[in-house]
Amino acid sequence: MFRNNVPLTRFVLLMSFITFLFFHYPFFAFVCNNVEYKSLNGILLIVSLIIIMLVANAFVYYLIFSLSRYVGKFLLVVTFICNAIAVYFINTYNVIIDESMIGNVLNTNYAESSSYFSIKLVFYLLFLAILPSIYIIKVKLTSVPVKKFLITASLSLVFILALAFANASNWLWIDKNSKTLGGLAMPWSYSVNMSLFYIHKQKQNEKEILLPDATIKDTKKSVVVLVIGESARSQNFSLYGYGKNTNPLLSQTPNVFHFNATSCATYTTAGVKCILEHTNTDDLYEILPNYLFRNHVDVVWRTSNWGEPPVHIKEYQKREQLAPDCQGDPCNYDEMLLTGLKERIQASTSNKILIVLHTSTSHGPTYSQKYPAQFEKFKPVCNSVELGNCSKEELINAYDNTIVYTDYILYKVIENLKQLKDYNSTMLFVSDHGESLGEKNLYMHGLPLSLAPKEQYDIPFIVWVSDGSKQLKPNKTVSQNHVFHSVLHFLGIQSPVYDESLNIYKD
Repeated sequence: MFRNNVPLTRFVLLMSFITFLFFHYPFFAFVCNNVEYKSLNGILLIVSLIIIMLVANAFVYYLIFSLSRYVGKFLLVVTFICNAIAVYFINTYNVIIDESMIGNVLNTNYAESSSYFSIKLVFYLLFLAILPSIYIIKVKLTSVPVKKFLITASLSLVFILALAFANASNWLWIDKNSKTLGGLAMPWSYSVNMSLFYIHKQKQNEKEILLPDATIKDTKKSVVVLVIGESARSQNFSLYGYGKNTNPLLSQTPNVFHFNATSCATYTTAGVKCILEHTNTDDLYEILPNYLFRNHVDVVWRTSNWGEPPVHIKEYQKREQLAPDCQGDPCNYDEMLLTGLKERIQASTSNKILIVLHTSTSHGPTYSQKYPAQFEKFKPVCNSVELGNCSKEELINAYDNTIVYTDYILYKVIENLKQLKDYNSTMLFVSDHGESLGEKNLYMHGLPLSLAPKEQYDIPFIVWVSDGSKQLKPNKTVSQNHVFHSVLHFLGIQSPVYDESLNIYKD
């Protein structure tokens, strides 16, 4: 099999067939579940997609290998490895590899990525990537005359176009489902969407658009602590009516209020951007911490997470900066962000202070590792990164324990602020997005907003205000964009971009 010269045409057809066989069950499962496959038109669509998939992949492989055998083999091996990893995540977590998911992957650090490791992933890589790659590397291929190459390539392209036009009646269906289809087709899902991600990333990396200068209206000491949650969904907070008591502390704390809210997106980078910007836009406007810092507000950013827009302030602190002053088991969890919080506020020389705490408490799949042992209130819990292997009870219990720990962290923030008698103080807790926990066989987050279930975008928006400071408007529903304008109002910052309709506080 390895020694005999194999014609290139036969080889690329074989590789295309293996790609189809190994990596496209999720794609065609979606197609069959969403078309009337018993009708003639449905059968035509399914058969056409199969043929197009086979021919299109063979066509691309043929072009690459005709240019260079070595480059072709290298790219094909990489493709099989990436395909195996992508299909593992699709099958395990029911995700779609679209542009937003590519952003999640590229913004994931080692600690998070290592949490996804499992024996199942090893088997995917071994059988779907490594074994085919051995054949790809070892096989000897015959050369293709230029004339034959041109004829074969031209006929393949014409055939693909003809088959596409033969399905003109299905174009509307394909367009409607293009995000899902594109996110399940291998290797197009990650290769095309990675290109789109970097194109849009380059656009976002353009120089930040500065907002008009702001002015501080008074000298009253005021402090805002903005806690940005991670993957917290409102339906698992007892404050929002959840049957299990996941908010034992906040529910007994005076001056705690909550609003119904939805996120702008289902992934961290877009969700955090939306929380920090004055309006929901694709443009890179100056975000809240940068804007206030430039206008003489004391701003501190503490994070155990990532994915925020560029933060241009003096005091940006990660775990490693906070670790020397933190002692005990809490330093291994998000409670580390509270290290010396009250003392830091008291030491400020400014009358206006913004503290941002960017947490990671409810990020999966390792929910059970996100909180100290004493917060494991609900048992048994899921300890596997393959969430589909856990029972529904185990998975929900592990996630609910992260909410109990979130409740404790927010309570601790409030207790710190209560001791600052000279300050008007408030705490806002807003999650970047929600989380799927097996509903409709979906896990975690990252689906396109147009396709995502409410579990991935219904988020908590919880506010506490100190005695004697501002009261809250009787809003029932707010958005992530309310944060920017509400913080400006509470701190007494006058700005041309301020929008009173997006402010939650009364005068």
